[in-house]
Amino acid sequence: MLRRIERLLTDLSVIAVLGLGGMITANVLMRTLFNSGVPDTTVIVAELMVAAVILPMVATTAARAHIAVELLANQMPVRVHDALIIFGSIFGLIALAPLIWAGWRELTHAIEAGSFFFGDLHLPKWPGRLIFLIGISFCWLRLAIMVIGDIRTVRAGGRLSEPDSGKAA
Repeated sequence: MLRRIERLLTDLSVIAVLGLGGMITANVLMRTLFNSGVPDTTVIVAELMVAAVILPMVATTAARAHIAVELLANQMPVRVHDALIIFGSIFGLIALAPLIWAGWRELTHAIEAGSFFFGDLHLPKWPGRLIFLIGISFCWLRLAIMVIGDIRTVRAGGRLSEPDSGKAA
């Protein structure tokens, strides 16, 4: 089930990127050809950027594809390296928790206050806040599931990382 959600969020981020490209292209063409532009382009582009960046984080987390500096970690014994992976994941859970809290507060405030962006279209603020909260929350959930699985694997004597097999550093 979580894999389906990860795929859906990734697909939505792809649609957001395509929308970004279309919106920017349309705005440039309208400015060049008709000396006008798409109303509220900057607001729409900013909201689509949230979706393009946040939504694929769940799949990135599941693939363990976050940026990591492993210069020293790869030189350590496998057990220490595995412990560092678990530590990093737990630290990630702790780091994401305030973002979820802030996202929730922003979403509820935007809905309760009826906040909108000033511009020609008076677009509401809550959709971007909701997208952010969904993306970060599912990232936290995926990370929590991975921490539990990783701890079980290590306790059972398994490995999370392969020993260094002569890879160039």
